[in-house]
Amino acid sequence: MSMPPMMPPRGFRPFGPMTDDEKSEVPKITRKLVFRALSYLKPHKAKLLLILSLIGISSALALVPTMLTGQIIDRGFPSAGGPGDFNLLITLILASFGVLIVSGLLGVLQNYLNTWMSQHIVFDMRNQMFRHLEHMAHRFFTTEKQGDLITRLTSDIEGVNMVISGTLLNIFSNLVTLVLALIALFATNWQLAIVGMLVVPFMIIPTRVVGRKRFDILLKTQEKQDGLNQIMNETLSVSGSLLLKLFTREQKEYEKYKKTNTDLMKLSIRESIVGQWFMMFMRVLMEVGPTIIYLVAAILIFRFGQIDITFGAIAVMVALVNRMTFPIATFFSIQVDLTRSLALFNRIFDYFDMPQEVKNKPDAVAPGKIAGDIEFRNVKFHYNEESPILKGVSFTVRRGTTTAIVGPSGAGKSTIINLIPRLYDVSEGSVLIDGLDVRDVDMFALRSSMGYVTQDTYMFNGTIKDNLIYARDDATDEEIIDACKKANIHDFIEGLPEKYDTEVGNRGLKLSGGEKQRLSIARVMLKNPTILLLDEATSSLDSISESMIQEAINPLLTGRTGVVIAHRLSTVMEADDILVIKDGEVQCRGTHRELLGSNDVYKELYDTQFKKAIEDYQAH
Repeated sequence: MSMPPMMPPRGFRPFGPMTDDEKSEVPKITRKLVFRALSYLKPHKAKLLLILSLIGISSALALVPTMLTGQIIDRGFPSAGGPGDFNLLITLILASFGVLIVSGLLGVLQNYLNTWMSQHIVFDMRNQMFRHLEHMAHRFFTTEKQGDLITRLTSDIEGVNMVISGTLLNIFSNLVTLVLALIALFATNWQLAIVGMLVVPFMIIPTRVVGRKRFDILLKTQEKQDGLNQIMNETLSVSGSLLLKLFTREQKEYEKYKKTNTDLMKLSIRESIVGQWFMMFMRVLMEVGPTIIYLVAAILIFRFGQIDITFGAIAVMVALVNRMTFPIATFFSIQVDLTRSLALFNRIFDYFDMPQEVKNKPDAVAPGKIAGDIEFRNVKFHYNEESPILKGVSFTVRRGTTTAIVGPSGAGKSTIINLIPRLYDVSEGSVLIDGLDVRDVDMFALRSSMGYVTQDTYMFNGTIKDNLIYARDDATDEEIIDACKKANIHDFIEGLPEKYDTEVGNRGLKLSGGEKQRLSIARVMLKNPTILLLDEATSSLDSISESMIQEAINPLLTGRTGVVIAHRLSTVMEADDILVIKDGEVQCRGTHRELLGSNDVYKELYDTQFKKAIEDYQAH
């Protein structure tokens, strides 16, 4: 008599060691970390208890057909011990079939509740993470890698689903299965039960050796696949393909791709062959276990005369030993699985624990309307104390006036502008709007009153209209068109086949730099801010685009408080006040005429940046 070995469950993978990356991220397992991870189960404790109950009932029912098999063999079929009982055999078969159906239905219910609970936890964590990251200070996004942010929000949090529905509940399920199987084993025959317990580890350990080898090959295969993806990302992107063509690197890049692809092919073949060896070992070793039980049973019967061991009991023992194989195998890797799971939670908690440096005070003031007076009082700022950016900056901007900020690269001009809407908070001193420290003003009311046209104009991957109404969801078509006319971009949009429904591409790739900047100006016009912050760099624009942008900026500044990082001649000439910044300090301030004759820093800027443009301007 030979029973087919129980094969690995669906989704079974060899128990591989931890990767180098995983080892580097192994967290210190503390009670606090474990309880914090388990806290996400607390809102769903009723469903969790129901799931655990269903697992216990299902595991118990799953053993019933195995136990009934022994009765079917010993009492249903004719044997040396009796004539058999056909009616009993049919009854036992029907009972076994009924138990399987009930167990299957309970499994479906358990899987539904399990999926519902884990997906709701993932849903809550994603929302919590996105909300937390939304309110992180601008500094966070300038230092963290975008890929890391996306990984936390996607694969890391999705991994929580696998931890809950897989690791945690599988541990409980395997534990219950193992305990019940052991009880059933010893209830059937204690001698064969001891043999079965000794046999199982020897069935598992050799498979781990083959599994480790396969895991190593899988890691190398993944490395080659990552290399292939890297080559594709670099050479088949818009910028990469252009560089490829300009430097005629087609053949060399092809050879590099071909070599990596060849290595990947060889590893894939090798991994497949090792996989087949792995499955062969599983089949052979799972046949060895039952064979040993048959041998010991035969010795007990023929040598020691234990005639109470029946064929049915032997069949039950073999089935139970096979059923114990995978629960015990999982316990071999339980430490790795738990460590991986806690490392996943640790990475997520690292982000949750990052402080939101810039946030509203509980008693923040929300002024009805901001007039637009700006004052810097002895403002100091640094990213780290060893490298100060601003060193005691003080100045005022009167409402309705425009102040141009000029200075050499790295002087701190952009930092000054970024402190006004609280993209960063000052290290010392204070920034005031209408006499109120911006840290005491409701952040959303503060920023709602400001418009910021950045040097690096960003467009979402959508239509022109989508990008415009980002400023105001309720903007009418007439308001959108009016803003675009003032920004000197309406005629261009009307010339497009899809007009305002034209897709701009990823980051506005389908538009030129000048077109994106004018759209950005139109977007700010729709917001109708009291205070305008403008980084008007045009180093990458042609003279026509620059002229059109200047025509768009003039109406935008009219009647508003403007703080402008000036790169254009006309802005410097027309500003009500010019602030000269160097090495994080205010060198001087005044009009163009006043500064030209009294300040060496401004004169140097004039000679290097503005002089030729002024001569051309005066000539025309």
